[in-house]
Amino acid sequence: MNWHAIAFENILEEVSSSTQGLSGDEAATRLEKNGPNELEEKKRKSPLMIFLAQFKDFMILALLFAAIVSGVIGEMTDTLIILIIVLLNAIIGFVQEYRAEKAMQMLKKMAAIQATVQREGTVLKLPSADLVIGDVVLLDAGNAVPADLRILEAHSLRIDESALTGEALAVDKSSEIIETENIPLGDRLNMAYKSTLVTNGRGLAVVVATGMNTEIGKIARLLQEGECQHRSSAEWRILESGCR
Repeated sequence: MNWHAIAFENILEEVSSSTQGLSGDEAATRLEKNGPNELEEKKRKSPLMIFLAQFKDFMILALLFAAIVSGVIGEMTDTLIILIIVLLNAIIGFVQEYRAEKAMQMLKKMAAIQATVQREGTVLKLPSADLVIGDVVLLDAGNAVPADLRILEAHSLRIDESALTGEALAVDKSSEIIETENIPLGDRLNMAYKSTLVTNGRGLAVVVATGMNTEIGKIARLLQEGECQHRSSAEWRILESGCR
C-alpha cells in the first residue's frame, strides 16, 4: 500500500489504531497472527556445503561428463580445459553465495534494536521484534527506526536513509501527505524505514509494515532467493556485494 499517499486523518483508521497506541491484548493478538518483526533467515550452510552445491547444476554435471569422456578417449587437453572452467565457475558461485549469506547476517544485525512505543497512552521500551502494525512509535535522535513507519508528527526530524537510498545526507521528514503514488523511497518524506537512523529531532509515527514486509525485508528475501540483480535504484547498494 502507498502509505505516503494516505491522508493523515485516515492513517490510524487504516491500521485500526489511535494516537494512544494499541492495547496490550490487541498487540499480543496481532503479534501471534503476523509473527515477530524480524528478518527471517534460511538455515545456514557451511562453507563446504556451499562449495559442493555449485556442482549440482545440470550444465556443470554435463561438463564433468564431457571431461570424463574426453579423458577416456585420450583428449587430455580438453579434459583439463573443461575441469578448469568447472572449477572457476564453482569458485565464483561459492564467493557470491557466501557473500550473500554474510550480507543477510549484516541485515539481521542492523535490525536487532529496541523501540520506544506508546500503548494505551503508556510509553514502553520494547524489543523491536515485538512491534506490530498499528503500534505508535516515538522517534528521537540516535534511534534506529524499528519498522516501516508512517510519520504522524515531525519536529526537526531528520533520518539517515543511506542504507536504502545511498544518499549521503540525512533527509528532513514531515507528516504531510504526498499525493503522488509511485515515487522512489527517498522522496517519501512522510515515511521512515526499518534499519535507517534518526540523526536529529523527534517524531511520532505508526507502524505500517513489519518483518519481511518492510523495505529492508523485501531486499533480504530477494537476497536469500538469489534474485538480486543490478538495478538503477541506489537502495541496492547496501547489498550489491551479495547479489548474484
